Amino acid sequence: MKIALIGYGKMGKIIHELAEKRGHEIVAKFSRSNPLNKEELQKADVAIEFTQPDAALDNIHFCIDSNIPVVVGTTGWFDQIATVEGWLQNSKSAVLYASNFSVGVNIFFELNKQLAKMMSKHANQYGVMMEEIHHTQKLDSPSGTVISLAQGIVETSNYETFQTIDSNEGASYSTDKKDFPIYARRIPEVPGTHTIEYESEIDGIRITHTAHNRLGFASGSIDAAEFLHNKTGLFTMKDVLNFD
Repeated sequence: MKIALIGYGKMGKIIHELAEKRGHEIVAKFSRSNPLNKEELQKADVAIEFTQPDAALDNIHFCIDSNIPVVVGTTGWFDQIATVEGWLQNSKSAVLYASNFSVGVNIFFELNKQLAKMMSKHANQYGVMMEEIHHTQKLDSPSGTVISLAQGIVETSNYETFQTIDSNEGASYSTDKKDFPIYARRIPEVPGTHTIEYESEIDGIRITHTAHNRLGFASGSIDAAEFLHNKTGLFTMKDVLNFD
């Protein structure tokens, strides 16, 4: 499969290396010094996009307009998904987006929803909080991953919403049964870590996912590109992993 990389930072370089090890060919690498153009893009069967939130939507539109399926790893634009759906209606292209492409994180998403469903029966006993820790270069706060986790709790429990607290200080559990806190921490040179905690006077329950490196994100994005090849429409990582 021929792949175009839109964004060639740390993630793009890792995807490049892994894709070639899996027998794929990188036919174009776009960056600030080499902006998107149709001639180069259309050499590819599929594009993988990891850039910045303020650039992602334009990049997606460019791929759709060029009839090149695109896997989008950039977050911070998901409020515009309806716009992307509109672009795809009369297109032969496809878009696959995810807040996180790691297989482990997507398993963690499902585990989080199952736990929230179980804990909703004990809402009077337990308070809940979430914490995310990322490196200081992480631009969006909260991250797309933690928003997906928070939405999973809202969808399957009695909580109605959540609030984000940008702080590296101590945390406290929700006493308001309608919303719960997310503590977004940015610390130099740390792996991405996401934790959900339920706490009562008697005990505590904690589930945590820690990324040791970027390999999980890169490998998952290639899995997504392989899935998206020759498809049309809008997809997510759940389509790739086919969770029941």
